Amino acid sequence: MKIEQLGHGWAQCVDRDGSTRRVTTLLIDSHDVGDWVLVHLDNALRLMDEAEANQIADGLKAVQAALRGEDVDHLFADLVEREPQLPQNQGTVRDTTKDKTI
Repeated sequence: MKIEQLGHGWAQCVDRDGSTRRVTTLLIDSHDVGDWVLVHLDNALRLMDEAEANQIADGLKAVQAALRGEDVDHLFADLVEREPQLPQNQGTVRDTTKDKTI
């Protein structure tokens, strides 16, 4: 959500669909009008940039589209043509059903 107005310990925020909510800002450090915040249960959890806000919005749109049985690939364009990668601390995965390393 994007901060529209600030008060002591709270902010009026607007979502991409135009809905507004008053959220608690006691969990985040310095913030200002125009900043993007990740909100859960009316609490601003952390600041984020607009690019991350766009990714989250696309992810939420994808969940709604998937529930309707629609295609979601266009919402994950950065992932569609990419091979999945494990985090470095996960190492190699072994497929024991075929006895080969994948």
